[in-house]
Amino acid sequence: MIESCSFGNIVIDGRKYTFDLVIYPDGRVEGPWYRESGHRLSSGDIRELIRSGPDVIVAGTGISGLVKPEKELERLLSERGIEFIAAPNEEAMKVYNGLSSRRSVGACFHLTC
Repeated sequence: MIESCSFGNIVIDGRKYTFDLVIYPDGRVEGPWYRESGHRLSSGDIRELIRSGPDVIVAGTGISGLVKPEKELERLLSERGIEFIAAPNEEAMKVYNGLSSRRSVGACFHLTC
């Protein structure tokens, strides 16, 4: 459960993180997470998350939503039957929390911008 997020931090299950991170469907949190190209999100950036086989991937695109998913990523996920939701962090947090109790959900969050 993501309890809160604000510029530069996120609280997950009572633990505060101050770096970009990935949440796997089994609840494991890994970070710091880096993208290959700054504010673009590609399949290479979340390769291991995709391999973990979630039904849904939620991308927190930053506080202001400046991270932009590449069309190729969206196509790849669609072909694999993985639903993809990209939204600014506050909305992404709500979506993740709403889905995670009933579906296999992974996520990635950029904590600034």
